[in-house]
Amino acid sequence: MRQDYTRHQLLESEVAGDPFAQFHGWFDEARRHGIREPNAMVLSTVNPAGGVSSRTVLLKGLDDRGFQFFTNRDSRKGEQLRAEPRAAVTFLWAELERQVNIEGTVEWVSEAESDAYFLVRPHSAQIGAWVSLQSQVIPDREWLERRLEEFQEKYSEPGSVPRPPQWGGYRLVPMRMEFWQGRPSRLHDRLVFMRAGEGEAWRVERLSP
Repeated sequence: MRQDYTRHQLLESEVAGDPFAQFHGWFDEARRHGIREPNAMVLSTVNPAGGVSSRTVLLKGLDDRGFQFFTNRDSRKGEQLRAEPRAAVTFLWAELERQVNIEGTVEWVSEAESDAYFLVRPHSAQIGAWVSLQSQVIPDREWLERRLEEFQEKYSEPGSVPRPPQWGGYRLVPMRMEFWQGRPSRLHDRLVFMRAGEGEAWRVERLSP
């Protein structure tokens, strides 16, 4: 299975001077192109022994501080981020022959930010946050269904669901952002933005494909 990439190019003369502006441009183009869930990103974390695990989560917020996602903080990824607050995410927009790879440190978003996002989730998703003991072993599917029924009865009214104490947001503060554009003959364009520390100026370099 092999495909030549010919749709676009990524040149230094065309890239935005700020990686967040470049990401916004590509993200908006992915949305206009009709890509399903363009905010899906593969999140990779490490445990204290150096083992790496990955899973797909959804980007739920982006500003000049970083990339936000929300989850159960007692989950496997939550435990790993608590022990080692570094991570990487990858966005793949295959239809545009593009990917963005981001690395950095991870911090909790404020409780107010977690509350604000939880309030706008669908009622069923709010209940699901209470039902799921994310990443823990459970007896069977029936156990999960019974637990769902219990919380549906407890929080039957929309707007009645409080945010679970273990559920909240994270922000990936990027130190490295690489923009990858597929090109013919596997000679892809790879431009990487890097900075020495938070608040430092970004520098741009081209990487060999």
